[in-house]
Amino acid sequence: MWDNEKKARQEIKNLVASYYHKYIEKAEGFQPGDRIAYAGRVFDESEMCGLTDALLDFWLTSGRFAERFETEFAQWLGVRYASLVNSGSSANLIAFSALTAPELGERQICRGDEVITVAAAFPTTVTPILQYGAVPVFVDVTIPQYNIDVTKLEEALSGKTKAVMIAHSLGNPFDLTEVKGFCDRHNLWLIEDNCDALGSVYKLNGDERLTGTVGDIGTSSFYPPHHMTMGEGGCVYTNDPLLHRLIRSYRDWGRDCMCPSGKDNLCGHRFDGQFGRLPKGYDHKFVYSHFGYNLKVTDLQAAIGCEQLKKLPDFVARRRHNWDQLRRNLDCTADKLILPEPEPHSCPSWFGFLMTVREGVSRERIVRYIEEKGIQTRMLFSGNLLKHPCFDQVYGDGKTYRVVGELENTDRILQDSFWVGVYPGITDAEADYMSETIIQAVSQ
Repeated sequence: MWDNEKKARQEIKNLVASYYHKYIEKAEGFQPGDRIAYAGRVFDESEMCGLTDALLDFWLTSGRFAERFETEFAQWLGVRYASLVNSGSSANLIAFSALTAPELGERQICRGDEVITVAAAFPTTVTPILQYGAVPVFVDVTIPQYNIDVTKLEEALSGKTKAVMIAHSLGNPFDLTEVKGFCDRHNLWLIEDNCDALGSVYKLNGDERLTGTVGDIGTSSFYPPHHMTMGEGGCVYTNDPLLHRLIRSYRDWGRDCMCPSGKDNLCGHRFDGQFGRLPKGYDHKFVYSHFGYNLKVTDLQAAIGCEQLKKLPDFVARRRHNWDQLRRNLDCTADKLILPEPEPHSCPSWFGFLMTVREGVSRERIVRYIEEKGIQTRMLFSGNLLKHPCFDQVYGDGKTYRVVGELENTDRILQDSFWVGVYPGITDAEADYMSETIIQAVSQ
């Protein structure tokens, strides 16, 4: 039937492409009332063919596609090292875990050390801090940028502060000039949770930098609603060779060996080292220098990511286009809604269009109306994480976490904020319908 494997692969992929065009590809056309999701995957036959290519390899763990993605993604970001993991939450876990390593000396984050963050956040930006036994220090955020209030940073500082770990909220960069300057002055680590902001640009000291590349470690998520997808998946990136080695160790079971899956003894010293209290010459492949995990991605996922990465610049451009269209259309609602504003010196790669109702306006009524018209909405994740059941057992105990001042805007967001999508699958007609519906909702 086939002369060789190469031809067989190509014919199989051609059939997959034909399947996509016949059964998956959707015809253009939007009718008012059609469901408009806040986010979703945008793909074509190339992702399905890439996935098929990896499937035919049947290398089910990380392999050639993962290595290719890590190389190409690092190049796209302009960083030295990128390490794929199985989710954005795992990326945050690995990023924080790396900073607890004893190799960091006095800068090692130990139990009881403090990490400045915000409560208006997705929980897994904060969870690794708590799980390790460090102390999150919560400060308020600003409206309408929805990022950390940098005027509170010095007040949040203590002799135990070791790091700042915060996200660029819904793609809007936080004030990197102030946050990075604060970290540099006080010799603090900076972890940028970049899961909602891939492609955002910030001008720092005159140079345009992609968010996630300014701090010591950046993280990304490739869950379907995000800027690009592998289904599940995430990435941790850095320019620091020691942090890179630690990231790989914590990701790969905590082992000391850096050999990739399926390869042995690349260093040539697999059986002649001395580690801890192990016998001399113990197999380096099974020496564990950290309490790690197995959080690698599969090659099946990475193959999808390799194709998505080619589309990422267009995805980012479309997100900006959709956000700009909503912002223009909804300017007439400014007496009822606080409309979002980009951080100065930034060009965001928006994840959503976030609004806060003004005093006397009901968020619940507006959201119900919009949802009934087929437009999916979301809150700003936890709103105020401290108000959630996961904090019930430690709320106000004065030991597990610390709060700086009043979280006034955080509570305002909890009560009054919501957002709609701007993902690349939203057309101009859909964005106009979303705008008209929101205008109708606030006019009633």
